[in-house]
Amino acid sequence: MKFRFHGGRPSVNFTATVDERWRDGGFERLAAPAALGRWFTEAGLTGNDPRCSRADLRHARELREAVYRLMLARMGRCRPAPDDVATVNAWAAKPPPAVELCAEASGLCARPARVTAPALLALLARDAVDVIGGAAGPRLRECDNAECSLLFVDTSRAGTRRWCSMSACGARDKMTRYRSGGT
Repeated sequence: MKFRFHGGRPSVNFTATVDERWRDGGFERLAAPAALGRWFTEAGLTGNDPRCSRADLRHARELREAVYRLMLARMGRCRPAPDDVATVNAWAAKPPPAVELCAEASGLCARPARVTAPALLALLARDAVDVIGGAAGPRLRECDNAECSLLFVDTSRAGTRRWCSMSACGARDKMTRYRSGGT
């Protein structure tokens, strides 16, 4: 199963692990603990898939949904729920992955050390706090495609981006307008 990374920030991309949210329950992309580990790696948060337990998966889904609802609240779609704020804050207060310096042929670099699923969830929660409460908050958007529920941070200069991705939803819209004779 392929993950989608069009959100512009790790926490926004994390909310995209549920697709088709308008359907009953949506389409869960984190169906097993191994999928969570793979998402962490594909998201660039770690170099190797960390071991994830069923409890880690349950916590990840709870955090993801709290982040999603708070992002919707930041966009003015609903009121922020105190439980969601408490969930994100509790995870953000946990220690993120430790980092270490490593010497490679190309020179010194930083890399995560002893990465665990809880530490990566803490990192995602901290990113969510920064997005929702920081400068990116007013730039949070939901894709204009009625069949897409992905969120993204609009980094366009004018702040008028409409699609999660021009290569996906934007291209579909352009093709639909072209075929219907529209502009």
